Formats: sequence, C-alpha cells, structure tokens
Amino acid sequence: MREFFEHMTGNGWLAAFLISMVPVAELRLAIPVGVSMGLSHLQALCVSVIGNMVPVPFIIVFIRRVFAFLRRHAPFLERAVRSLEKKAESKRAYIYKWQLFGLMLLVAVPLPGTGAWTGALVAALMDIRLSRALPAILLGVLAAGIIVTGITFGFSNFFA
Repeated sequence: MREFFEHMTGNGWLAAFLISMVPVAELRLAIPVGVSMGLSHLQALCVSVIGNMVPVPFIIVFIRRVFAFLRRHAPFLERAVRSLEKKAESKRAYIYKWQLFGLMLLVAVPLPGTGAWTGALVAALMDIRLSRALPAILLGVLAAGIIVTGITFGFSNFFA
C-alpha cells in the first residue's frame, strides 16, 4: 500500500490528507500512513486533522438532502440509509445528556463507530447548527489525532 501512495503522491502529505477524509479509516489510518511515508508525527497529525475536517460541514448541511435523494432515486439503498440513521439515533441519548461535550467525546474516542463522520451525521440528524457542531467536532478530531499519534508512536516521540 505504501508503494502505491508513494507512486501516486510522491510524499505522505496527500496520502494522509486523502485517507483522513475516508469514513471509518479517518485519522486511525491516515496518521500511521503519513508517518510511514516520511512525515513527522506532528506533520501527519496536522494534515490528517485538516483532511478529516473537510467533509464535516458538507455532511452536516447536506446529509438529509442526500438521504432524501437516495430514498427517491435509489430505493435499493434504503437499507443502508436506515442503518446510518439508526447508528446516529443510537448516539442521540448520549449527545442529549452531555450536549456538545458529548459530541466532542463521541468524535474523540478513536474506536469503530466514532469519529468525525459519525459526529457530523449525529449533529445533522439532531439538527445541531453547523456553527455549534463544528467546534465540538474539531476539538474531538484534535483529541482523537493526539490519542492515535500517542498510541501508535508513543507519547514521548510525539514531537520527534
């Protein structure tokens, strides 16, 4: 995989940026790939955070319209749309209880089913305004990036 990205990008900047925008992979994969391709830990963290945040405003603003479009024009995707809505709904009580701090925590925990994509989906389906959701998600992404970098490469080597 590393050879493929080196061939495609010439360096780790673009690879980390693009991987961090992919749901599920997000920072969990982008940071290790960026470092393995020659970026410092801090460079990989920064470019991955930026890339991870790119889709967030679009998800928050447009996901309901996308779901409605898919239901109308691609009914075979109804099950997938319902599954995504159910996933977001399962996080609703957590967010109601903790509000924006809960949204930040949901994004910050680098486990499957969490992250910027999930946080943005939950925010959109709970009608949390972009201006309120974006800072919480950004803080969560920063925390997740620091956690992933620390776990993967050791907190003592963070600024190496």
